[in-house]
This record gives sequence, C-alpha cells and structure tokens, in this order.
Amino acid sequence: MLLDALSGYKPQSDAEAADIERVRALAAAGDPWLRSSPLHVTVSAMVVHPPTRRVLLRWHTREQTWLQVGGHADPGETEPLAIAVREGREETGLTDLVPWPDSAIVHVVIVPVRATEREAAHEHADVRFVLATDQPEQARPEHPAAKLRWLSIPESYAATREANLRETLARVERLLDGA
Repeated sequence: MLLDALSGYKPQSDAEAADIERVRALAAAGDPWLRSSPLHVTVSAMVVHPPTRRVLLRWHTREQTWLQVGGHADPGETEPLAIAVREGREETGLTDLVPWPDSAIVHVVIVPVRATEREAAHEHADVRFVLATDQPEQARPEHPAAKLRWLSIPESYAATREANLRETLARVERLLDGA
C-alpha cells in the first residue's frame, strides 16, 4: 500500500526525490513500518481549517517544539492515509477529519530522531498529508502535555524552527491559496 501511495507522487526537490528512493527501497526490502529498523516509515498530517486559513500544531515534548500531528503505524496498518487520519483523530480529538483538498501526499521527508534512554538514534521516513476539519473549536489534546494551537500560516512559521515542517507549511499555504 505504501508503494501504491507513492507511485503517483512527484517530488518537489532533489532532496525529496532522494528521500522517496530510500523509502521505496525500504518498502521493497520488507516491512517499512517496523519501529526496530533504523529507518522506518511514519505518517503525519497538517490539520487545517480552510475557511480561516489556520493550521493546528501540537507540542511535542520529546522534541520540545511545535509540529504536525502523526506517528507510527499500529500493528497490521499499511495504508498511509488511514494512519494519518487515525493519528490525527487520536491527537486532536477531531472526529470529522477528512483529506484536503484531496487524498494526495503533500510531502515526503526523512527526519533524524535523536536517541533517548529507551531507543537509539534513528530516522523517520515521514509521509505527510493534509486533513481538514469543519469544527476547529472541538480540538482537544490527547493529554495535558500535548498542547494544541490553531495558528495562521505566518504564526506557524514563527512557532517552528524545523526546516522540513516549514517546507510542509509552504506547500499547505500554496494549497490554501488555490482553494
């Protein structure tokens, strides 16, 4: 299913094309979702409220920064978009999340993850989507440390230092401009 999702996706830079080739090789070699692998696939989503042109960012305690929602596949999950929707619902409490403006991947990027006491340093091959809600006021964090913030695009750029997230935000901004 991952290779199917990537089949029609067009990278927007040489770096993204190289990341996609690594993801394809990972998928061809076996289970790309295995957390025990030093490189494994994760899925995330930028949650948007198109009428107000706002995005929802989540505080990630481990990384100490505002990021998009997302995470690892649960056992047996293989469909990237379905994982993005599940993760989005779990992390925001929003039950009406739908792909926006369509179900296309918006960005693929490999990001380093630093080591902790419980796991070695590794990489996430993050496949990113955009999900929309009609009920932004219903957003609720999954736990108190995972704060949520609705931000305009300029505010979201100011809230994060992650270059890969800024690139995702730029792509989302272009989608919002075209809506």
